[in-house]
Amino acid sequence: MRLVSYRASGRMEWGAVKDGGIVPLGGSDGRWPSLRAALAQGGLAEAGRAALAGTPRYRLDQVELLPPIPEPEKIICVGLNYAAHVKETGKASPEHPPLFVRYPSSLVGHGQSLVRPRISRAFDWEGELALVIGTGGRAIPAARALSHVAGYTCLMEGTLRDFQAHSSQFTAGKTFWRSGACGPWLVTADELPDPSRLTLETRVNGKVEQHSPVSDLVFDIPTLIAYISAITPLVPGDVISTGTPSGVGGFRSPPVYLKPGDTVEVELSGIGVLRNPVIDEQSPMAAP
Repeated sequence: MRLVSYRASGRMEWGAVKDGGIVPLGGSDGRWPSLRAALAQGGLAEAGRAALAGTPRYRLDQVELLPPIPEPEKIICVGLNYAAHVKETGKASPEHPPLFVRYPSSLVGHGQSLVRPRISRAFDWEGELALVIGTGGRAIPAARALSHVAGYTCLMEGTLRDFQAHSSQFTAGKTFWRSGACGPWLVTADELPDPSRLTLETRVNGKVEQHSPVSDLVFDIPTLIAYISAITPLVPGDVISTGTPSGVGGFRSPPVYLKPGDTVEVELSGIGVLRNPVIDEQSPMAAP
Protein backbone atom coordinates (compact mmCIF):
# COMPACT_ATOMS: atom_id res chain seq x y z
CA MET A 1 0.00 0.00 0.00
CA ARG A 2 1.20 3.49 -0.89
CA LEU A 3 0.15 6.16 1.59
CA VAL A 4 0.32 9.90 0.97
CA SER A 5 -0.18 13.09 2.92
CA TYR A 6 -1.42 16.00 0.86
CA ARG A 7 -3.15 19.35 0.82
CA ALA A 8 -6.41 19.76 -1.10
CA SER A 9 -8.74 22.76 -1.01
CA GLY A 10 -6.65 24.24 1.77
CA ARG A 11 -6.98 21.17 4.01
CA MET A 12 -4.29 18.71 5.03
CA GLU A 13 -5.44 15.13 4.45
CA TRP A 14 -3.99 11.68 3.87
CA GLY A 15 -4.94 8.63 1.90
CA ALA A 16 -3.92 5.68 -0.23
CA VAL A 17 -2.79 5.77 -3.85
CA LYS A 18 -5.09 3.63 -6.00
CA ASP A 19 -5.57 3.52 -9.78
CA GLY A 20 -3.57 6.71 -10.24
CA GLY A 21 -5.66 8.62 -7.71
CA ILE A 22 -6.05 9.05 -3.97
CA VAL A 23 -8.60 7.38 -1.73
CA PRO A 24 -8.95 9.67 1.31
CA LEU A 25 -8.55 7.89 4.64
CA GLY A 26 -9.02 9.03 8.19
CA GLY A 27 -11.96 7.09 9.49
CA SER A 28 -15.54 8.21 9.14
CA ASP A 29 -15.53 9.42 12.72
CA GLY A 30 -12.36 11.47 12.31
CA ARG A 31 -10.24 9.15 14.44
CA TRP A 32 -7.24 9.50 12.15
CA PRO A 33 -6.75 13.14 11.15
CA SER A 34 -3.27 12.27 9.91
CA LEU A 35 -1.19 9.28 8.88
CA ARG A 36 0.82 9.75 12.05
CA ALA A 37 -2.38 9.45 14.10
CA ALA A 38 -3.36 6.28 12.26
CA LEU A 39 0.04 4.75 13.03
CA ALA A 40 -0.21 5.74 16.68
CA GLN A 41 -3.64 4.10 16.95
CA GLY A 42 -2.70 0.94 15.08
CA GLY A 43 -5.10 1.80 12.28
CA LEU A 44 -3.15 0.74 9.19
CA ALA A 45 -4.92 -2.60 8.71
CA GLU A 46 -8.35 -0.96 8.89
CA ALA A 47 -7.18 1.85 6.63
CA GLY A 48 -5.97 -0.74 4.14
CA ARG A 49 -9.40 -2.35 4.02
CA ALA A 50 -10.98 1.06 3.51
CA ALA A 51 -8.57 1.77 0.68
CA LEU A 52 -9.45 -1.48 -1.07
CA ALA A 53 -13.16 -0.70 -0.85
CA GLY A 54 -12.84 3.00 -1.60
CA THR A 55 -12.92 5.05 -4.78
CA PRO A 56 -10.28 7.70 -5.54
CA ARG A 57 -11.51 11.25 -4.95
CA TYR A 58 -8.49 13.11 -6.34
CA ARG A 59 -5.95 12.60 -9.08
CA LEU A 60 -2.38 12.89 -7.87
CA ASP A 61 -1.92 16.02 -9.98
CA GLN A 62 -4.90 17.70 -8.27
CA VAL A 63 -3.26 17.89 -4.84
CA GLU A 64 -0.11 19.26 -3.24
CA LEU A 65 1.87 16.30 -1.98
CA LEU A 66 3.48 16.72 1.44
CA PRO A 67 6.11 14.59 3.17
CA PRO A 68 4.35 11.33 4.13
CA ILE A 69 4.62 12.34 7.81
CA PRO A 70 4.39 16.16 7.63
CA GLU A 71 4.99 16.78 11.35
CA PRO A 72 6.95 13.90 12.89
CA GLU A 73 8.12 14.09 16.47
CA LYS A 74 11.64 13.22 15.34
CA ILE A 75 13.65 13.15 12.12
CA ILE A 76 16.90 11.34 12.85
CA CYS A 77 19.54 11.10 10.13
CA VAL A 78 22.62 8.93 9.87
CA GLY A 79 25.92 10.13 8.44
CA LEU A 80 28.76 8.16 6.83
CA ASN A 81 26.64 5.04 6.45
CA TYR A 82 27.58 3.74 3.00
CA ALA A 83 31.00 2.17 2.67
CA ALA A 84 31.73 3.87 -0.66
CA HIS A 85 30.66 7.26 0.70
CA VAL A 86 32.96 6.89 3.70
CA LYS A 87 35.78 6.21 1.25
CA GLU A 88 35.05 9.28 -0.90
CA THR A 89 35.09 11.56 2.17
CA GLY A 90 38.52 10.29 3.22
CA LYS A 91 37.26 9.62 6.74
CA ALA A 92 37.65 6.49 8.83
CA SER A 93 34.69 4.14 8.98
CA PRO A 94 32.73 5.03 12.14
CA GLU A 95 32.52 2.62 15.08
CA HIS A 96 28.99 3.77 15.89
CA PRO A 97 26.28 5.41 13.75
CA PRO A 98 26.89 9.20 13.51
CA LEU A 99 23.50 10.79 14.23
CA PHE A 100 22.08 14.25 13.64
CA VAL A 101 18.59 15.72 13.39
CA ARG A 102 16.51 17.63 10.89
CA TYR A 103 13.49 19.80 11.65
CA PRO A 104 10.16 19.18 9.90
CA SER A 105 10.34 22.63 8.24
CA SER A 106 13.48 21.51 6.42
CA LEU A 107 11.52 19.04 4.26
CA VAL A 108 9.07 19.54 1.41
CA GLY A 109 7.00 17.00 -0.49
CA HIS A 110 7.27 15.56 -3.97
CA GLY A 111 7.08 18.24 -6.65
CA GLN A 112 7.65 21.13 -4.28
CA SER A 113 10.66 23.42 -4.67
CA LEU A 114 13.90 22.91 -2.80
CA VAL A 115 15.21 26.27 -1.62
CA ARG A 116 18.87 27.20 -1.93
CA PRO A 117 19.40 29.70 0.92
CA ARG A 118 20.67 33.22 0.31
CA ILE A 119 23.73 32.78 2.51
CA SER A 120 25.25 29.71 0.82
CA ARG A 121 26.01 28.36 -2.64
CA ALA A 122 27.34 25.00 -1.43
CA PHE A 123 23.99 23.20 -1.75
CA ASP A 124 24.60 19.47 -2.23
CA TRP A 125 22.38 16.49 -3.00
CA GLU A 126 22.13 13.34 -0.89
CA GLY A 127 19.65 10.67 -1.94
CA GLU A 128 18.59 8.37 0.89
CA LEU A 129 16.25 5.60 1.97
CA ALA A 130 14.14 6.66 4.94
CA LEU A 131 11.95 4.56 7.17
CA VAL A 132 8.96 5.50 9.29
CA ILE A 133 8.35 3.91 12.68
CA GLY A 134 4.97 2.24 13.03
CA THR A 135 5.27 0.65 16.47
CA GLY A 136 7.17 2.59 19.09
CA GLY A 137 9.58 1.27 21.65
CA ARG A 138 12.71 1.74 23.72
CA ALA A 139 15.81 -0.48 23.49
CA ILE A 140 14.34 -2.43 20.58
CA PRO A 141 16.37 -5.59 19.85
CA ALA A 142 17.84 -5.69 16.34
CA ALA A 143 16.33 -9.14 15.83
CA ARG A 144 12.81 -7.71 15.84
CA ALA A 145 13.52 -4.15 14.76
CA LEU A 146 11.94 -4.49 11.30
CA SER A 147 8.60 -5.33 12.92
CA HIS A 148 8.58 -1.75 14.26
CA VAL A 149 8.76 -0.24 10.75
CA ALA A 150 5.55 1.01 9.16
CA GLY A 151 7.12 1.59 5.76
CA TYR A 152 9.77 3.20 3.60
CA THR A 153 10.13 6.34 1.50
CA CYS A 154 12.67 8.40 -0.45
CA LEU A 155 14.49 11.35 1.09
CA MET A 156 16.64 14.08 -0.48
CA GLU A 157 18.87 15.07 2.42
CA GLY A 158 19.96 18.45 1.04
CA THR A 159 23.16 19.66 2.66
CA LEU A 160 24.87 23.06 2.86
CA ARG A 161 28.49 21.89 2.88
CA ASP A 162 30.01 25.15 4.10
CA PHE A 163 27.74 25.25 7.15
CA GLN A 164 28.33 21.55 7.75
CA ALA A 165 32.05 22.35 7.97
CA HIS A 166 31.60 25.04 10.62
CA SER A 167 32.06 22.43 13.36
CA SER A 168 32.36 18.72 13.97
CA GLN A 169 28.57 18.55 14.33
CA PHE A 170 26.57 17.99 11.12
CA THR A 171 23.26 19.63 12.05
CA ALA A 172 24.04 23.22 11.01
CA GLY A 173 24.38 22.23 7.36
CA LYS A 174 21.58 19.72 7.39
CA THR A 175 18.36 21.43 8.41
CA PHE A 176 18.00 24.66 6.43
CA TRP A 177 14.41 25.64 5.67
CA ARG A 178 12.99 23.61 2.73
CA SER A 179 16.44 22.29 1.82
CA GLY A 180 15.34 18.65 1.66
CA ALA A 181 12.43 16.58 0.46
CA CYS A 182 10.62 13.39 1.42
CA GLY A 183 8.15 11.23 -0.50
CA PRO A 184 6.38 10.83 -2.80
CA TRP A 185 4.63 8.34 -0.53
CA LEU A 186 5.17 5.76 2.17
CA VAL A 187 5.29 2.17 0.91
CA THR A 188 4.15 -0.14 3.70
CA ALA A 189 6.68 -2.61 5.03
CA ASP A 190 4.68 -5.67 3.96
CA GLU A 191 5.56 -4.78 0.35
CA LEU A 192 9.30 -4.43 1.16
CA PRO A 193 10.17 -7.20 3.62
CA ASP A 194 13.93 -6.90 2.93
CA PRO A 195 14.96 -3.24 2.42
CA SER A 196 18.59 -4.26 1.95
CA ARG A 197 17.64 -5.56 -1.52
CA LEU A 198 16.60 -2.11 -2.76
CA THR A 199 18.67 0.04 -5.11
CA LEU A 200 19.04 3.80 -4.68
CA GLU A 201 19.72 6.26 -7.50
CA THR A 202 20.00 10.05 -7.45
CA ARG A 203 19.78 12.07 -10.67
CA VAL A 204 20.37 15.77 -11.26
CA ASN A 205 18.84 17.06 -14.50
CA GLY A 206 18.54 13.46 -15.64
CA LYS A 207 22.20 12.61 -15.06
CA VAL A 208 22.91 9.75 -12.64
CA GLU A 209 25.03 11.07 -9.76
CA GLN A 210 24.53 8.31 -7.18
CA HIS A 211 23.74 4.64 -7.72
CA SER A 212 24.12 2.03 -5.00
CA PRO A 213 22.51 -1.04 -3.47
CA VAL A 214 21.16 -0.40 0.00
CA SER A 215 23.15 -3.47 1.05
CA ASP A 216 26.24 -1.19 1.07
CA LEU A 217 25.07 0.30 4.38
CA VAL A 218 27.73 0.22 7.09
CA PHE A 219 25.03 -0.06 9.78
CA ASP A 220 21.95 -1.87 8.52
CA ILE A 221 18.41 -0.85 9.40
CA PRO A 222 17.92 -3.25 12.36
CA THR A 223 21.20 -2.03 13.84
CA LEU A 224 20.15 1.61 13.43
CA ILE A 225 16.79 1.06 15.09
CA ALA A 226 18.37 -0.82 17.99
CA TYR A 227 21.04 1.86 18.49
CA ILE A 228 18.71 4.87 18.22
CA SER A 229 16.02 3.34 20.42
CA ALA A 230 18.63 2.70 23.11
CA ILE A 231 19.14 6.48 23.23
CA THR A 232 15.57 7.71 22.90
CA PRO A 233 12.15 6.08 22.74
CA LEU A 234 10.90 5.82 19.17
CA VAL A 235 7.25 6.69 18.56
CA PRO A 236 4.93 6.09 15.61
CA GLY A 237 5.68 8.51 12.81
CA ASP A 238 9.34 9.04 13.68
CA VAL A 239 11.50 9.21 10.55
CA ILE A 240 14.97 7.68 10.31
CA SER A 241 16.99 8.51 7.20
CA THR A 242 19.64 5.87 6.69
CA GLY A 243 22.48 7.77 4.96
CA THR A 244 23.67 8.54 1.45
CA PRO A 245 25.91 6.58 -0.93
CA SER A 246 28.94 7.89 -2.80
CA GLY A 247 28.54 10.42 -5.59
CA VAL A 248 27.68 13.62 -3.71
CA GLY A 249 28.90 16.86 -5.27
CA GLY A 250 30.85 18.31 -2.37
CA PHE A 251 33.65 15.77 -2.47
CA ARG A 252 34.43 16.18 -6.17
CA SER A 253 37.32 18.21 -7.51
CA PRO A 254 36.14 20.84 -8.10
CA PRO A 255 32.92 20.52 -6.07
CA VAL A 256 29.61 20.51 -7.96
CA TYR A 257 26.56 22.02 -6.30
CA LEU A 258 22.85 22.48 -6.98
CA LYS A 259 21.65 25.72 -8.55
CA PRO A 260 18.29 27.26 -9.41
CA GLY A 261 16.69 25.53 -12.38
CA ASP A 262 18.10 22.11 -11.48
CA THR A 263 15.83 19.14 -10.86
CA VAL A 264 16.77 16.45 -8.35
CA GLU A 265 15.33 12.95 -8.50
CA VAL A 266 15.80 10.29 -5.83
CA GLU A 267 14.60 6.86 -6.92
CA LEU A 268 14.39 3.69 -4.87
CA SER A 269 13.41 0.40 -6.45
CA GLY A 270 10.07 -0.76 -5.10
CA ILE A 271 9.18 2.72 -3.85
CA GLY A 272 9.26 5.24 -6.69
CA VAL A 273 10.73 8.61 -7.64
CA LEU A 274 10.92 11.74 -5.48
CA ARG A 275 11.33 14.72 -7.83
CA ASN A 276 11.95 18.36 -6.85
CA PRO A 277 13.06 21.53 -8.66
CA VAL A 278 15.59 23.89 -7.10
CA ILE A 279 14.95 27.62 -6.62
CA ASP A 280 16.78 30.45 -4.88
CA GLU A 281 15.47 31.83 -1.61
CA GLN A 282 13.71 35.09 -2.43
CA SER A 283 13.61 36.59 1.05
CA PRO A 284 14.87 35.45 4.44
CA MET A 285 11.43 36.41 5.76
CA ALA A 286 9.59 34.07 3.38
CA ALA A 287 9.36 31.23 5.90
CA PRO A 288 6.26 31.11 8.10
